[in-house]
Amino acid sequence: MFKHHNALKDAVARPLWHDPQIMPEPLPSLSEDTDCELLIVGGGFTGLWAAMQAKERRPEADIIIIEKTFVGDGASGRCGGFLNTSIAHGETNIGARFPGEADDLDALGTQNMKELLATLDKYDIDARYEKTGETNVALNRESAETLREEYEALREEGRDVVWFDKEQIREQANSPTFFAGCWDKTGQDGVVDPMRLCLGLKDILVNKLGVRIFEQTTMLSVNLLGKSRMKIVCESAEIISNKVLLATNAFTSVIGKIRRAVIPVWDYQIATEPLTDEQLNRITWGNAESRHALSDARNMFHYFRLTKDNRITWGGGGAVRYYFNRGIEMELMDAPARYEQLATEFFEMFPQLQGDVKFSNKWGGIIATSTRFCMVPGVMHQGRLAWSVGYTGNGVSASRFGARIGIELLGYEPSDVIKMDFVTKKALPWAPEPFCWFGVKLTQMELVRADNNGGKRGLWLKLLDRLGLGFAC
Repeated sequence: MFKHHNALKDAVARPLWHDPQIMPEPLPSLSEDTDCELLIVGGGFTGLWAAMQAKERRPEADIIIIEKTFVGDGASGRCGGFLNTSIAHGETNIGARFPGEADDLDALGTQNMKELLATLDKYDIDARYEKTGETNVALNRESAETLREEYEALREEGRDVVWFDKEQIREQANSPTFFAGCWDKTGQDGVVDPMRLCLGLKDILVNKLGVRIFEQTTMLSVNLLGKSRMKIVCESAEIISNKVLLATNAFTSVIGKIRRAVIPVWDYQIATEPLTDEQLNRITWGNAESRHALSDARNMFHYFRLTKDNRITWGGGGAVRYYFNRGIEMELMDAPARYEQLATEFFEMFPQLQGDVKFSNKWGGIIATSTRFCMVPGVMHQGRLAWSVGYTGNGVSASRFGARIGIELLGYEPSDVIKMDFVTKKALPWAPEPFCWFGVKLTQMELVRADNNGGKRGLWLKLLDRLGLGFAC
């Protein structure tokens, strides 16, 4: 029997954030033909933020959002809820792929975060935001040395960073696996309840800004209609629209350019029941000064945080999976081996909690990963159809910027941002099967081997680095 069977056996197969007490009844599906100025396909962060920003720029715009299931059912309502200022998956990734635009992307990320939080304040959206900063922990001597180098570089840049040696980091969050830590307190990075954020945006859009949202509505096709309009065919009706933004992220797109730009990668999470003060004291994590949002400094890294009611959510690590032929079926959330792996790794990090801490929820979600490990925007049909996809697990705040790019590509007060290489430079497409599955599987194996070898990258990873395809985050 699985060692931690009792801790995991009663976990509900549902995202922690999909609390039945806050989940509304789905909105009606589209049942009759209609038209609009802007149609947004996808009711996740990108689609919601796109509608919000389009309304801010053009209040009279007639906007419709259609969602296949319900708002927040995709990656947006299943993620860890980490807010990160970076819009391109971190400074290392920016330096590797857009070195000439690093300062501009940093400034745009800061602006994006400020505007995101300002929207929450303006509309009184309770997303349960906590300003925690970002804390990385090293799990061995080699990664501690690398993390120290990163800390020194950040400090030279004038960032508000704190270094923790082995004793100090264990005072912040006590794990026998921690060797060191770096706390970046710069800016407004933190955590949110992602589903509450989705529902808050949905409520404002529908009830205050006049956006029409149709849930349980599947798009079948999108085509040009004459010289100025688009025809969108859904299962039960059609929509005629001037502009279309595809915000479907990891889910299979009808547009070939989008299908080739991203692959769906499953990420699994578990969450504990609320911890008591005594349990929190065992791991010295959770007081007002140390509610860190944590990740470990590995290639196959875990991310973990506290919720408002002092649960620990735990995801990532070796449980991440790409399924052959781009599997996205929800049956893939039923993955006992993945949850058992997560539980095992959790108690390896916090052995003090074994025996009386149980998990309340287990779930999976689909990340859209691009070969450049950050968003991939695009536009076609003379500016009538645009998209922004591929946030590679770092999209809670970056998706707002992706939405901005999407609507600017469609002509909603476009700025010089859409002329940047970050927007115009094409991402390398993913290989077809079976080469894609083989490449991802081999890369994951090599990343695990590098983690077990003090971070030393083997020949396969060095080749990917030379080709600009290495995971540089």
